[in-house]
Formats: sequence, C-alpha cells, structure tokens
Amino acid sequence: MLVAVAMSAAAGCSSTIDGRAVSIYDDPFTVAGLPAQGGPSGPREGAPDTSRTVTDGDGGAIDTLAANAIADIEDYWTAEYPTIFKGRFQPVTDLLSWNPDDTGGHRFCGMATEDLVNAAYCVKQDTIGWDRSYLLPGLVDTFGPMSVVMVLAHEYGHAIQQKAGLVGEDDPGIVFEQQADCFAGAFIRHVAEGRAARFTLNTSDGLNSVLAATVSVRDTDPSDPESIHGSAFERVTAAQIGFTDGAGACTRIDADEITSRRADLPQRFDGRNDDGELPVTEESLTAIFDSFGRVFALADPPTLDLTGIDTDCRDASATEPVSYCPATNTIGVDVPALAERGRPSTVTGDDVLSADVTGDYGAYVLLASRYTLAVQKAAGLSLSGPQAALRAACLSGAVTAALSPDQAAPTDTRTVWLSPGDLDEAISGLLSDGLAASDVDGNTVPSGFSRVDAFRTGVLGGQQTCDGRYR
Repeated sequence: MLVAVAMSAAAGCSSTIDGRAVSIYDDPFTVAGLPAQGGPSGPREGAPDTSRTVTDGDGGAIDTLAANAIADIEDYWTAEYPTIFKGRFQPVTDLLSWNPDDTGGHRFCGMATEDLVNAAYCVKQDTIGWDRSYLLPGLVDTFGPMSVVMVLAHEYGHAIQQKAGLVGEDDPGIVFEQQADCFAGAFIRHVAEGRAARFTLNTSDGLNSVLAATVSVRDTDPSDPESIHGSAFERVTAAQIGFTDGAGACTRIDADEITSRRADLPQRFDGRNDDGELPVTEESLTAIFDSFGRVFALADPPTLDLTGIDTDCRDASATEPVSYCPATNTIGVDVPALAERGRPSTVTGDDVLSADVTGDYGAYVLLASRYTLAVQKAAGLSLSGPQAALRAACLSGAVTAALSPDQAAPTDTRTVWLSPGDLDEAISGLLSDGLAASDVDGNTVPSGFSRVDAFRTGVLGGQQTCDGRYR
C-alpha cells in the first residue's frame, strides 16, 4: 500500500429476513449452490487406477496421481466438450513425466528436462508433461493432492483452447491463462459434485486448499511483461467463474472482459523503490482509518483506539488483533500483533509454493472489515451471523477498490493508495482464516470460496452491490 501525503494530513507517509427469497449463490451456507461442508478430499478410496500410460514415468505415487487426474479430466471433457464446441473431444496425444535431476538428455516440447521444474501443455506435440520430483510433490506437501489435480486441469484447459480454436497467436497471454484457470474451476466443480471417478473434494478446507494453490502461483508485478498468469485475485476470480457458471462461461473470457474486470485496480508499481509495502504503525493505521472515513462518510464514525482491543465490550466478543465494540462505537487495535500479521512474505526460489501470501494489506484489510461493522451498525443491520460476516467481507472489498490510485477521487482527500499485491494478500487471508470475513464476534462462514466471493463482489461491484446482495 502506498501513502500519499494529503494536504490535510499530518502524517509523513445470521439469518436472512423472513419472506425474502435468497439466491443459492448468496446463501452463506452454500458454495455456488453446493452445500458448504467438510469430508474427504483427494483420491477416492477404492477407485481403480487408470490404464493411461505415462511416457518416461517411474510408476511411482506422483505419476499415478497425475495420470489418474488426467483420466478424470478427460472423462469430464468427453461429456462436456460437445455441449460447448463443435465436434467430438480428442484427448491429448501423450503424457510425459521427468525428473529434473536426470542428466540423461530427455526432452519435453523441445526443451531439455534437466532442471525443468514445471508442468505444462505442449501445443506442437499435443502433450502434457510434469516434473515428478519437485513441483508436484511440493504441491502435495503444501496444499494436498487435489492441488495437483487443479494444476493439471489448468494445463488441460490450454489443450482445450487449442482443440476448440478459442485463442490465436495475437491474443495476450493473460487470456490464455485466465481461460485455463476458468476451465480448471469448472472441472473442480465436477469433482466437488461427486461426479469424478477417482477423486473427491469437500467444499470447505478441501476447496480452500485448491484455491490457495492457485494463489501461490501468481504474478507479483503486473507491470512485468513476463507476467501472464494474472494476480492471485484474477486467478481466483477466473476459477470461481468456472466453478459457479460452468465451462461455457470460460469461452467468454477475452482481453476486453479481463480489462473490464480490472477496472480501476492498480496494475503497476510507481517506481523502482516502491515495493507496495507500508509497515503497520500507529501512524499508518491512523492514515488508513481516516481514508476509510472519507469513503464511507458516516454521520457517527467509529473511534480508533491504538492502545489495544476492548476485552470487556458488553455487546461483542473481542477479536484479535482488531476488534469492534458496538456499545462504544470503537475499533481497538493491538498494533504489535497486527504488525506481525502484516509482515511481508520472504519467499525465496526454494519456497515459491508458500501457502500464505503475507504483507501489509493482510493487516489493513482486518481494520477495514472492523470498520465495515460500524457501517453496518449505522445502517441498522445485525452485526452477528453469517450475513454480517459476508457483508463485512464485501464492504471490505468495496473500500479496498475505493483506495485504488486510478480512482477519480481528488488527491487532496487521499491519505492512502492501493498497490499491486494488496488484493492478493487479502485473498490469502480470506482463504486461510477468514478474519476479514467475520462478524462482530469473530465468527465466519466455513467456505473460503464464499468469503473470497463476497470480497470480490465488493471490489468489482462496490458498496451498493454489497447492500443489495447481503441484506
């Protein structure tokens, strides 16, 4: 998050209402119409392995997992492809596995597989290949086996693009990647519905982990010309489109659609020394709090208490490290604890699959969500229950988007600006613990998908959309 020193700034830097019809997509206890519930996730117990062969494979657990994933993906596309595209579905020609430590001269898509840590679809050979020694085992260790299924469903999405003629050489790389993420999301829905022969997925922690794996492989600087996968926010959005609306919706993703979704969100850093991080301090919290006040313009705005949270609030339970007390209309902050949550990720080349994306906005979005409870109180809404929790997430998304540097608000009313990466930090937190999508007592909904969807609704639709959707 960037700080712009404004002219006036001193700083230097529950249930739904009876009788109302509720869309299945807005029900806090469902995930795009599916029940939000726990259960097994991963290889289906007792399911037979596929007979699909893997060239150069070692017959081990990773190659078996990958081949079974491809088999279920191909079963899905055998049925789905002719409902969307002309002609019959033709599976990819070959599957290839390699060990990057092998110096034997193996090749994939014209490249030596030595030191190649990747999974990919090769257009010219109509082949899907993967590294069985580092990437896929790393995914399993960090996110579970369904993350491998998600990655391979994404790569198979690229095969579908080519077979259906959806993309051309002139299309930007982000279109290729967003469509593939969307197709992967559509297949993951198929698994979550219990229709896959070899895999199963629950819609709480299982789906959360799949989305977290998508977040881990993201573009960290969208101004980099090599950045074609999209931010975590964009990748999760595309996957949610597929999961919610099906594979047919993925065909409508093009450059114009992506541009419209990006709207005024920041797509660049402002200079060589800008890393988008603003340390969490009393000064920065005050500046951000003041910006929230300008966005919502409440007649009776909440008070900020930086001495700690109120553990004796008479009408709400305390939520660490930021808490809202309705009785006093005060937001209390444990500054050291919040600063720790906002500490930036220290991802190295050996740790690219980190389960969490941390940084300043992972902290500031918690302050935003507690501020939105004051907004809900001012509107006479309940502050307890799942609707209040999702309203908090949605309104947090709305105020986040309002802080974009590309918004048209006059600069002399700004104290903070959004930076690239801030949305990704918020998304990661929503998937991991959901504190930014919790009610006044810290209770949230079980599905990270629903929490992220609420936040995304606010980012893209604004406060009015939140008010209409989560009444």
